[in-house]
Amino acid sequence: MSLPPVEVPSGAMRFNSDSQKLEYWDGAQWLEVSTFSPNLNGGARGVFAGGTSNVIDFVTISSTGNATDFGDLTITRTSGGANSSSTRGLFGGGYSPISSIDFITISSTGNAQNFGNLTSARERIGATSNATRGLFAGQGTDPATVSNVIDYVTISSTGNAVDFGDLSVARGRLSACSSSTRGIFIAGSTPNSSTNSNIIDFVTISTLGNAADFGDTTVQNVWVGSSSNSIRGINFGGYSDSNVNINTIDFVTISTLGNASDFGDLTVARRGCLSTSSSTRGVSGGGYDGSDYRNIIDYVTIMSIGNAVDFGDLTTIRAFNCACSNGHGGL
Repeated sequence: MSLPPVEVPSGAMRFNSDSQKLEYWDGAQWLEVSTFSPNLNGGARGVFAGGTSNVIDFVTISSTGNATDFGDLTITRTSGGANSSSTRGLFGGGYSPISSIDFITISSTGNAQNFGNLTSARERIGATSNATRGLFAGQGTDPATVSNVIDYVTISSTGNAVDFGDLSVARGRLSACSSSTRGIFIAGSTPNSSTNSNIIDFVTISTLGNAADFGDTTVQNVWVGSSSNSIRGINFGGYSDSNVNINTIDFVTISTLGNASDFGDLTVARRGCLSTSSSTRGVSGGGYDGSDYRNIIDYVTIMSIGNAVDFGDLTTIRAFNCACSNGHGGL
């Protein structure tokens, strides 16, 4: 195969006619897209938990339609964070603030059980994972009270979280997503600032250490919902410096460094619409539109660009909930 022209953008896709494989350009080389997929018992399942209640819902991401009741969290959990492996979903932290972590078995239904505790009580956090480790990062209770702490747990076990390192900038109301190797933490509110943050930073999940700068989002933003496959991270909606809910969707290529690019728009501008994904679709559920909580679920095809499409509805109206799946980009 010949070298690509210089104008090929990071994240571009091609079919290699020699190897008969799909490849993507990471900014320096063509890499083969993995076609491995775990047994997901009928398809990747997206789970939405908490918000203004302790309700857990689920959807089959490859389909469309309304969510179905899964069970309940051990407590009402607002503004916490969720991460997952192909078998377990974890829900940690939350208002006002709390330190507990719950877990579920994603392929089943039923109530959550206690997993352990974060290193401190925290709310308005970002969370992501690979197949082994779950990360919980940041904290925000008001503009003056934020944290740079990143905790981690081993998802297959139970027990308390351990210190991983620090974010590049302390902040709360952030979001997160990942590939199997990298976790990225997106936007948020920084200490005593009159503006929201456009910061994106990253860590290598299998190591310990502090986050490094990745680039910037297209909008200075808080309460973003983020999801990913193994290549792209997608960021849905949020709340701008102008105190306006936004419908912006942007994306990054996780294996590279650089600023986010425009992807399209949500069906309804809103913040706190927490998001998850399969290897092909990103779904974003719930949110606050400035006057009321919503039960909307939108979806996009991750490797395309364009506006979100209606997927269905959650079982209840809510925002600032937690979301995870058994088929996201970290697996």
